[in-house]
Amino acid sequence: MTEQLTLGRFEEACEIVGKVTLDTKLIYSDHFSEMTGGRVWLKPENMQRTGAYKVRGAYYKISTLTPEERQKGLITASAGNHAQGVAYAAREYGAKAVIVMPTTTPLIKVNRTKALGAEVVLHGDVYDEACAHALQLAEEHGYTFIHPFDDPIVAAGQGTIAMEIIKDLPLVDVILVPVGGGGLATGVSTLAKLLRPGVKVIGVEPEGAACLRASLEKGEVTTLPTVSTIADGTAVKTPGRQIFPYLRQNLDEVITVPDVELVVSFLDMVENHKMVVENSGLLTVAALRHLDLRGKKVVSILSGGNMDVITMSSVVQQGLILRDRIFTISVLLPDKPGELHRVSGIIAEAHGNVIRLEHNQFVTINRSAAVELRITLEAFGTDHKKSIIRALADRGYEPRQVQISI
Repeated sequence: MTEQLTLGRFEEACEIVGKVTLDTKLIYSDHFSEMTGGRVWLKPENMQRTGAYKVRGAYYKISTLTPEERQKGLITASAGNHAQGVAYAAREYGAKAVIVMPTTTPLIKVNRTKALGAEVVLHGDVYDEACAHALQLAEEHGYTFIHPFDDPIVAAGQGTIAMEIIKDLPLVDVILVPVGGGGLATGVSTLAKLLRPGVKVIGVEPEGAACLRASLEKGEVTTLPTVSTIADGTAVKTPGRQIFPYLRQNLDEVITVPDVELVVSFLDMVENHKMVVENSGLLTVAALRHLDLRGKKVVSILSGGNMDVITMSSVVQQGLILRDRIFTISVLLPDKPGELHRVSGIIAEAHGNVIRLEHNQFVTINRSAAVELRITLEAFGTDHKKSIIRALADRGYEPRQVQISI
């Protein structure tokens, strides 16, 4: 391993990156501290310029280029956050920027990248396909390629986060870092170990795109056949080859979390911290439930907050369903006046809130025997939902929970 990530390199990166980044101070979380039994802080890079940490690595890398390299024009591939980082840095240096993004990239990330003055090319379904196209365009047009993660210089820029964490919390015990291609994890884990060798750094990947975990288990860089995750910013098939040795040396552990836990974590962040964090940035929040952190000082890095409104709406809806805050039940009742009033009265007594009613008179050919009433309800959670269902059952109905449709 060529030793490019030295303390001197990180110190230089901190000085340069500090010119364009916001000082995202740690936020103490009462909610997650109580949940884990540890003391949990959040590193809110979702509040960073461009909405994510990526501006750190992009700006530092571009600062190290020669004027000739910048003059050729810069090109990169990105699912969104690195795209905005490169576009922002290129604008600061007066350089042309071309960004290749997967066709599945959320519209908000595409539009924000364009707003920063970059030319956007949509290509491929996942990052890896977009990257291959970007490399082809770089060769055809002579652009200077800025890799989003597989570059120690980019990783040094990302690692400036660790310097800020340890400055704010010198005795931190555990740092949780999201992993896509591994650039952020490389920078954070390497600098954290240089500054405080005893700190534990844990990488967190989405279950459907765990390329680093697969590579570490095999002992070499491994490409996944497919990736499938709502965490689009970490939907990467292959971790960085240049940075893999740093990851293997400095990460203490890599864990995975399923997409369903990211959905629930989104609600946790919105309701308890009033912050919007994108799915990839929620990996470290979801990981808190998987680790024994009792008595530990823990920092969860929230890597970004660039989520489009449609995705946000879907995540909130699914989160409410998973938390039993919204559910649908079906009851059969005689088709006669007063039955609907009777059912709604029972629900009101149980403090349930009716969102929608569907009255199906054609569930059987004998309408006097039964019609179906589907009720979509809002509740406080699982216990409250059960109490509403129990209240209906106690009054002679046979409520049946059905798949929700909103």
